[in-house]
Amino acid sequence: MSMILAAGCRSTYYAAYEQLGVYKRDLLKKRVVEARDDQKAASQQFKDALTRLKELYGFEGGNLEKTYNALKRDYDRSVAKADAVRSRIQEVETVAGDLFSEWEKEITQISSESLRQSSRTKLQETRQRYEDLHTALKRAEQSMDPVLTQFHDQVLYLKHNLNAEAISSLKGETANIQADIVRLLEEMNASIAQADRFIKALP
Repeated sequence: MSMILAAGCRSTYYAAYEQLGVYKRDLLKKRVVEARDDQKAASQQFKDALTRLKELYGFEGGNLEKTYNALKRDYDRSVAKADAVRSRIQEVETVAGDLFSEWEKEITQISSESLRQSSRTKLQETRQRYEDLHTALKRAEQSMDPVLTQFHDQVLYLKHNLNAEAISSLKGETANIQADIVRLLEEMNASIAQADRFIKALP
């Protein structure tokens, strides 16, 4: 269920989970796990796309239409995986924002100064870890855009110029998109590692 909901709907959503003993902290952990797993799936898809592009650039005869169709499928799958990653990041952002707002509010309800300070310290530590995670998530998300843009350009170009000469003309574009995919995979790996650290640190 998407967490991109109005505040009132989210309150009902959270209340239903709390009846089951599942709180915002648990939901945040769950969303981060899902975001990490979707990034892993997206990474694999972009690796497959890179392999397909290399096959295309090295095309030396055969069924050109079949090769193009396979490339188009890889592009469509890459878009779907990228959309899933973006959606998961939005869900993480929503739950994190709600968790931190609730935490700050409830700290003021603690009468003991020492407990209040301890809770405030834990909030600051958790928020910092989250900011590190969020930065990594957004960096990986932004790295998808140039790859998808170039991928889309090449698929459209080939759609209307499906011949060996057209493929030959694309070979000059290989360095850019391959470098962008490699960079994207590096950013995603860093984000996945950051997610793992955040998950382990969250009780």
